[in-house]
Amino acid sequence: MRKSDREARVGRGRRGFLLGYKVHIACCTSSELPLAFMVEPCNRNDKCFIQPLLEKLKSQGINFKTVLADVQYDSAKVRETVREYGAEPVIPYRKCSKIRNALRVGKDFIVKVVKRLVRLFRKRVSVERVFSRAKEWLQLGHLRVRGSQQAFIHTCLSFSAMLVVALTAVKQHKPSLIRSIKRYTT
Repeated sequence: MRKSDREARVGRGRRGFLLGYKVHIACCTSSELPLAFMVEPCNRNDKCFIQPLLEKLKSQGINFKTVLADVQYDSAKVRETVREYGAEPVIPYRKCSKIRNALRVGKDFIVKVVKRLVRLFRKRVSVERVFSRAKEWLQLGHLRVRGSQQAFIHTCLSFSAMLVVALTAVKQHKPSLIRSIKRYTT
C-alpha cells in the first residue's frame, strides 16, 4: 500500500500498525468459499461490519444458523444483531470479561469451554484459509493500487477468481479441487 493513497488509513494488525484497507468477509465453513465481503479503511472497528455482512447474506437468500467470529467482534450488540438474524453467535469473550463458562481463546490459541462451542469455533479457521489462499495466490496481501474503489475491485476480482475455480472444478466433476487455485492458474 502506498503512502500516497489519500483514502487509506492507519490501523492495527497482528504485526503492528499498517496503512491501507481491511477486508471483512463472510464465508462458508464447509466449502471455504467467500459469500460476501466488504473493503474498508483499516481504522474502522470490525464490529461495525457484522450487520452489513449479515444483511448481504440475507439479501442473497443465504440462510445461516451460526455466525463464527474472532474476539474482535466481542460485544453484546454484535451478539444481539446475530440473534436478530436467527443465528447463534459463536464469538469468544475477551479475557477481561467477567462472564463465567464463556467461550475463550487463550494465549496458546487453545479454545476453552463447552465442547459443542469449541467444535463450532474451530470451523472459524476456514476464514483464515480463505484469506491465506487469496493472499498467496491472488495477491490480496500485496495491493499495488490506490484508492478504496481500486482496492474493492482487486478484492472482488480475487474472490471472483476463487469462485470461478470452484465452479470449474464442479463442472469437471472434481469437487475435491474447488479450493485448488494453483491447479487452475499455473
